[in-house]
Amino acid sequence: MPLRRGGVKTEQNSVRIRFRAHERSDKVSSMSDLFPALLNRLTKSVETGDGTSLAALFTPGGSYVDTFYGLFEGRDAIADMLENRFWRDAEDFLWDMFEPVFDIGTGTGYARWVFSYTSVMDDSSGKRVAFEGMSQFRLEGDLVREYREVFSAGIALAQLDMASERIDKILRRQFSNLSTNPEWDRHLRR
Repeated sequence: MPLRRGGVKTEQNSVRIRFRAHERSDKVSSMSDLFPALLNRLTKSVETGDGTSLAALFTPGGSYVDTFYGLFEGRDAIADMLENRFWRDAEDFLWDMFEPVFDIGTGTGYARWVFSYTSVMDDSSGKRVAFEGMSQFRLEGDLVREYREVFSAGIALAQLDMASERIDKILRRQFSNLSTNPEWDRHLRR
């Protein structure tokens, strides 16, 4: 699959630059270098539409939970998600990660981000959408075993000028999916 056009990171907005002071050589030498390097490869893969390189960052049975498109398990499904869902509905992606932290004891990393794209869907073609969120990464060695994210989908959907009924339907479906998480039981069953 050829690479798709997309945003190119600059020195002003790149995690690569934010962590340059920590680089001691071209070789990644510790988790403090590994995690930001992983984030750089992940965002570059998404920005260029390269599903193969995105999938290679995951374990063979790795999972990617996307707020809009749902759960994708395994490298083939993750590559397909990027190439045939993200890039089917949008183009000109930009994804900047900020303030990454990694807990070596649990193999869990977090990063705050700003994400944007231009819609190519029939009912919102040409509209630029931007929003911020947080991601959680559970690593196995230097590969992602689980990825999930949290952001306000309503902010993104409102920028597409969707009918309020359609936004309501999408958000209710997202809540329904989230409410099945056992971690929510104590909060919803009161």
